Amino acid sequence: MTEFPGLAHVAVTVSDLGASTQWYSALFGTEPVLDEDEESGNFHHSVFALAGGMLFGLHTHKGSAGEGPFDERRIGLDHIAFACTQEELAEWPGTLDDLGIAHTGIKNAHYGSGISFRDPDNIALEFFAPPA
Repeated sequence: MTEFPGLAHVAVTVSDLGASTQWYSALFGTEPVLDEDEESGNFHHSVFALAGGMLFGLHTHKGSAGEGPFDERRIGLDHIAFACTQEELAEWPGTLDDLGIAHTGIKNAHYGSGISFRDPDNIALEFFAPPA
């Protein structure tokens, strides 16, 4: 192996698949390319195709293991960041405002800049750009 591979997909478990599919469809500006029960029958997934061949999936599982909103301070996922340039990042506050999605505005650090926001289950999301 010469190089560690990039991510092929991210999948998050949601409490209300219909509401989350609608929310992510508005955010991504597209509908899912897949919306079906998985072959094993243990979960349903709606999958979006994003730039660069990345897939983003929403899952609901039979017999959910836990209730309550997402909290990045628990062991597991902290947040998901979507890559963009500094120029693209500058456009996202207005787009998020238009969608009615609360966000932090652009925060700058020595390692890059980002805008943080949350989905309907409180999952932490971010648009991130490396330093200019």
